[in-house]
This record gives sequence, structure tokens and C-alpha cells, in this order.
Amino acid sequence: MDRPELPQARRGTARASKPWRKAATGAAIALGLVVAAPLSAQAAAPAACTALQEKYPDWKGKTLVNAINPHTPGYETIDPKDPSKYIGFDIDLGEAIGECLGFKLTYKPVTFAALLTTLAAGQADIVISDIYATKERAKAADFITYSKVFDGVLVAKGNPKGINGINMSMCGTAAAENTGYVEVPLIQALIPECKKAGKAEPTIQLYDNNANCIQAILAGRADTYINDVNTVDSAVKAYPDKLEKAIAVTIPYSVGIAVPRDKPKFRDAVLAALIEVQKAGTHMELLKKHGLDVNNFKEPDILTAD
Repeated sequence: MDRPELPQARRGTARASKPWRKAATGAAIALGLVVAAPLSAQAAAPAACTALQEKYPDWKGKTLVNAINPHTPGYETIDPKDPSKYIGFDIDLGEAIGECLGFKLTYKPVTFAALLTTLAAGQADIVISDIYATKERAKAADFITYSKVFDGVLVAKGNPKGINGINMSMCGTAAAENTGYVEVPLIQALIPECKKAGKAEPTIQLYDNNANCIQAILAGRADTYINDVNTVDSAVKAYPDKLEKAIAVTIPYSVGIAVPRDKPKFRDAVLAALIEVQKAGTHMELLKKHGLDVNNFKEPDILTAD
């Protein structure tokens, strides 16, 4: 279900609980936090993060703004138990990175299409919101990639249109997608192919968030919704009698953290902190905590337009 947006006065102040948890086999204090990780990583994390704060002191003690589209269960969404909070893997991962570098995060909810423009306009400092890193998007921001991408093809129960991927099976069907999604041009590229084959072209309905795309299928307005496989699996779990995943498809992208192009030092600091968060075992633990596929894990790297 779609959640109501936060009242304007609270949009920049919604909080998230700290992501690093106490390990069942032991615990160590890291920058005032308890880190769930193997003992060797626990021992290394405090010193490593302290060293990073000394190397990158510009952000220690600061409060930064994370632009998010809080409509992706498992990644970022409004806490149903407390509408002043956001929960999800990306929320916890961002908090862990911030703890390592010594900054706190507040949140600015926007439409998916506005994530990078909000960053470019200086209204946010960072974007950690399940956004695929592409060369085209890298013209607007630098990315630190941290997750592999597997898309799911969501359809009505029984798959009445027989859709089996981003291919000719989509001719004559209606796809619901988020404005700005990378899947949009992939579907658009099928239009001339369908016409050439004498078939009806696929149509695309654009929405502002995942929940509205899913509702379009439930209401019979759209035939499919193609997005991150974990999001699709979550929708099927929520509506098992009405929806199903036709197939999972490989998309040649990675999920990335977006930062301003003119702040390479900040980009390098976030990359270094993410590496330490992964070494501590926190990244993998958060995938498990939020019910996401551990195969999404990837070691980080940088994607720029250059």
C-alpha cells in the first residue's frame, strides 16, 4: 500500500534507528555503536573509522540530507509503526556509513525522478535510495555502487498476457513504471521491433512511486511492472492471490549511492566508509535483516561520466 507523504514540517527530520546491532556471539563498541560482525572485523572497525574521520574531518559532527523516494519496501519506506521514521536497508546502510564518518543523516522525501535534480540543486547532500547507477545518470552525479541488480517481471496472477521478459512478449501490453526508471527506455526500444513484426506496440504508464505501479496492475490498468526483484517479490508476498513474478531478468546495472559531481573528496570518503562497513559484516547482515537476497551484495566501486 502507498503511504501518505510526511507533513512538510517533518520531511527533513524523519529519523531512522541505528543499523549496527549486537552480535549474538559478542560485541564491540565502535564510535559509540555496537557492531554486528565477526570478532576480527569488530576489532578493526573502530580504528578504521576513527582513521577515516581524521582523514576526512570535513563531515564529522555534521548533519547531512539524504534524498529518498520512500516507497520501496525493504529498501526505504515510512515506518508503519511510526510515521516520523523511515526504515529499510538503504536507511540502515546510510546510517552505518554516517556513523563511520561521524555524520548524521536527515531525510528529504521526493519523487524518484526528482532524486538527482534535488541533489544537483543542493537540496540534498547524498542519495541512498535504490537508484541504478548508469552512465547517463552519472552526468548528473557520481556513484558509489554497492548492489547487483536483478529485475523481476510482476504480472497479474496467471500471467494472462504471457509476458516473459523485456522482449517481444510485451508487444501490445501496458507496462507501469516509475518516471525516470532505466526500464522505461528498454521497453521503448521494443516499439519499433513490435511494429516491424506487425504487432501492437507496448505502452508505458508513468507513476511517481512503486506502490502506484503495483496498484495499476491490481486495478487492471497495466499488465506488468518491471523493477528490482526484491520489490517485485515483496508485492507478490503482499498480494499472493492477485500477483505473481513471471520471471527474473538480468539488468546490466548496479545500485549506487549518488553524490555531487563537484565533491570528489566526499565521494572518496563515502567509498572508504562503505568498504569498512562491508569489512565489518554489517552490509551482509542488513541484507538478511530486511529480507533481501544476499546475492545482491557487491564490493563497491565508482561510476562517473568520465
